[in-house]
Amino acid sequence: MGRPKLCLLLWMALVSIPCSAQDDELLAKMLANPVGAPNSVPLQANWNYNVGPREEGKRFVLNIQPVLPFSINEHWNLYSRTILPVVHQQDVLPGSGVQNGIADTVQQFFFSPKKSPGTKLRWGAGPVVLIPTGSEDLLTFGKWGAGPTAVALLQDGPWTVGALANQIWSFAGSDHRPDINQGFIQPFLAYTTSRAWSIIFMSESTYKWDTEEWTVPLNLLAAKVFKIGSQHVQLRAGPRYYAESTDLAPHGWGFRVNLILMFPE
Repeated sequence: MGRPKLCLLLWMALVSIPCSAQDDELLAKMLANPVGAPNSVPLQANWNYNVGPREEGKRFVLNIQPVLPFSINEHWNLYSRTILPVVHQQDVLPGSGVQNGIADTVQQFFFSPKKSPGTKLRWGAGPVVLIPTGSEDLLTFGKWGAGPTAVALLQDGPWTVGALANQIWSFAGSDHRPDINQGFIQPFLAYTTSRAWSIIFMSESTYKWDTEEWTVPLNLLAAKVFKIGSQHVQLRAGPRYYAESTDLAPHGWGFRVNLILMFPE
């Protein structure tokens, strides 16, 4: 199925989904907050094109991203956020052919104070760990990495604005692979309506300190919270554009669909 038909079908599905008022609106606002989300399993599908130095490659990435909040005590929560990428790619390097498998896992932990009445600022901080779970040479850094991660945001009425950032340095792994010294920043802006629609704009930029190179994808997503039977879900869909790319990254336009399964308590 071509991208235009896929976009049209997704949009028609979103428009036809009934809304269930305040509960759905609250869930939509919770999902816009990395340190306020309920138990959930986002399934994020990304189609990327013009990948590699010759811009001839294609890459599909399904990120499985379970979010698990834990109450530590009356003052603090702990949020576990995992990113496990499942990848299909072809021709990303001249003569490289096709790779299918799992890429490296990113595990983040955010310690966040519980919300106080009247407080609009939310924040969390903790460690991030890179685990070399890649199943093929072109799908892994071949290194263990770790560093700090943090998020801060404001929620005021329908608006959510904030940023998430981390820094990863490698500390173990293959001696034949380059060391990792990579930063990540994800500014985000979301507007949520009373009918549980959201418009989300975000970037997921990485910076390689050793080579002074940026990769800057810009994402614009329409999102809707609804129920399938008793299951709460949010569907997000929209285009992405790479404003800046390294030689090995995608270039130009791509597309994202994100289905989030929620398990609110």
